[in-house]
Amino acid sequence: MEYTFQLAEHFISINGEGQRAGELALFLRFAGCNLRCAWCDTSWACGTDAPHENVTASRIAAIAADAHAHGIHNVTVTGGEPLTQPHITEVFAALSELGMQTEVETNGSIPLQAFCTPHRPSFTMDYKLPSSGMERHMYTENFALLRAQDTVKFVCGSREDVLRAKEIAAQYKPCCPLYLSPVFGKIDPAEMTEIMKEQQMGSFRLQLQLHKIIWDPNQRGV
Repeated sequence: MEYTFQLAEHFISINGEGQRAGELALFLRFAGCNLRCAWCDTSWACGTDAPHENVTASRIAAIAADAHAHGIHNVTVTGGEPLTQPHITEVFAALSELGMQTEVETNGSIPLQAFCTPHRPSFTMDYKLPSSGMERHMYTENFALLRAQDTVKFVCGSREDVLRAKEIAAQYKPCCPLYLSPVFGKIDPAEMTEIMKEQQMGSFRLQLQLHKIIWDPNQRGV
């Protein structure tokens, strides 16, 4: 039996953030999300009625194979929240078999254990800070599963958020890169830099979303 997945869009662009920022990637955006962050920038893809196409893992593999043939080796799986797609490990297996380097952007509320298979992707895991309104949903057991190729991303909309990121890192000590990313239009990156200096946050990296600098911040498919 072939399962289907709710694919909202797919396109090739640069990674706007994370460890592969600036590198070309195939983006696979899946519809649906279990959270509703106050500052979500892809809310159009989060509802149960989000526009999407029902596709099989074979169809996704064909999309990825075409990208690979044109020199693309990275895949960014995003949403919404892609890990809410039933049987999504089939997609990870298909991408792995093509030799693609797969990164999954996940919101921090989904237990990762079930996805730590032989075809395990790298995870860019958010930790939702106070301004998101979703911190109570964070599944902190995930920190113990992270590896060097993974990333923890703290999206900050306020000074309180930056300080909370420092607390979480000190408490859970994830063994992977830690990124601070400003909510676009909510906090000045210069202010975040000053807080990092003041708080001696040398283990963090400040990262701006390249795609929102290069293109219109509301433009899709980039």
